[in-house]
Amino acid sequence: DIYALNLSSGGLTQLTNAPSIETAPSFSPDGSQITFESDRTGTPQIYVMPASGGEGTRISGGAGRYGTPVWSPRGDFIAFTKQNEGRFHIGVMRTDGSEERLLTASFLDEGLTWAPNGRVLMFTRETAGAEGQTSLWSVDITGRNLKQIATDGPASDPAWSPLLP
Repeated sequence: DIYALNLSSGGLTQLTNAPSIETAPSFSPDGSQITFESDRTGTPQIYVMPASGGEGTRISGGAGRYGTPVWSPRGDFIAFTKQNEGRFHIGVMRTDGSEERLLTASFLDEGLTWAPNGRVLMFTRETAGAEGQTSLWSVDITGRNLKQIATDGPASDPAWSPLLP
């Protein structure tokens, strides 16, 4: 289940109550909603619920296992990973689940993070046969402009700095 911790009071609030595994919560930029991963249908899917809690509405569909949803800084897309046919892809969809599209088609793409402009994702890629040899990549939300980021050796867990005035 998913819980919220009030840092001021130390109070813990249960937001979901299901016998399934629910994980990877991500708040919308305005704090009103949460997207999360749940296996309540037997296969991990993506749900959205009010930040105050509740059942949540499934927004993902189709074959495959969805995971690690992350709300875009603009609040208009949710990025996710999707395991399908032995590969882990990076994809995006509208917050209602429409316009789903996969942006990558490699062996193992994960660890995604949004650029502050909400139009580019950076992620970690591991190529088939190169176990442990990870690299950083970026792609825009159209699936174009896929680029490897130059690093001095294996790299993972990308993060963006905020836009500064």
